Amino acid sequence: MSIEKVEIFDTTLRDGEQVPGCKLNTSQKLKIAQRLDHLGVNVIEAGFPVSSPQDFQSVSEIAKLIKNATVCGLTRAVKKDIEIAAQALKHAKKPRIHTGIGTSASHIKYKFKASPQEIIERAGEAVAYAKTFVDDVEFYAEDAGRTNNEFLAIVCTEAIKAGAMVLNIPDTTGYCLPDEYGKKIKYLKEHVQGIENVIISCHCHNDLGMATANSVAGMTNGARQIECTINGIGERAGNTALEEIVMILRQHPTLNLDTNINTQLLYDTSKMVSQEMGMIVQPNKAIVGANAFAHSSGIHQDGVIKNRETYEIINPADVGVTESAIILTARSGRAALAHKAKKVGYNLTKLELDVVYQEFLHFADARKEVLDKDIHEIMQITQNKNRASA
Repeated sequence: MSIEKVEIFDTTLRDGEQVPGCKLNTSQKLKIAQRLDHLGVNVIEAGFPVSSPQDFQSVSEIAKLIKNATVCGLTRAVKKDIEIAAQALKHAKKPRIHTGIGTSASHIKYKFKASPQEIIERAGEAVAYAKTFVDDVEFYAEDAGRTNNEFLAIVCTEAIKAGAMVLNIPDTTGYCLPDEYGKKIKYLKEHVQGIENVIISCHCHNDLGMATANSVAGMTNGARQIECTINGIGERAGNTALEEIVMILRQHPTLNLDTNINTQLLYDTSKMVSQEMGMIVQPNKAIVGANAFAHSSGIHQDGVIKNRETYEIINPADVGVTESAIILTARSGRAALAHKAKKVGYNLTKLELDVVYQEFLHFADARKEVLDKDIHEIMQITQNKNRASA
């Protein structure tokens, strides 16, 4: 089977920036946007232009700067929002307006105080109005994850009739189970008129830790765009992590899906976003965390030293990490100690290793981690003891 491309819609600069304390100025947004373009994302959601003068300026400047990716601006189903987004995007080589409305029962009743029919009409009107400014319009059905499938299909059909080219099916609250979300995408594929002519997009939140799993379920049921962020940063518990989606597809060729992302830039891009936003990446974060390719268990270390593939499914170099890390702790075995000792200049025989290892364990029990400089100290202590006993 031929490999199908999944488009990567990056919303680090919009949804990601909504995290408390992570606001970016225009200069920072431009820096990250340029990196995202170089990384190979298909769409950069640059911001929500109507939200503030600075966000309008940021979207406008990004639209001028970006040469390859589509530049997208978010709006509500409000004419003024759409007009301002169009103005901000006027210099974009490939502009997109992302408009939509809440479709779940709770949104309709409490947020909009409207009838279902009014929501259907507003959805179509918003898409049609956006279409008068740009050809590329994406429609989002906010809280689609908790929306009745039959009603969701009706709204999506109306959006397509009005000219939407992409349908975004967000699990806005991170509520869905993967099987449930996958079935929702499948239902829409089978019941929405004209859906074969548009791209289905997944925008999943991580409130229950299932954003990436739900996005994968969406893809296996027909979605061909994933909305995600660097490091999974985003509202509340975050969004689907770009690096996870990209590497899942790369490591599972039987899915016959892939992206245009230059994976060797993932780690460096993660560090850039972390630094600019002031948001530390958790050490055990998949793909880009400090411990993602670090081994401290003796059993694992022995395997990795003999053959990396025994405990690593990804070559660190594929994501821009120089090499796997062997971390010496009290849980490390002789193989790891010998490996690290050799790196700092000590070729130990088996008998020498047995002696040094006993000293290493005493040393390691008193520390969380044994560093390269500590190995020199351990060797010196061992040598002094040997001389004294002689």
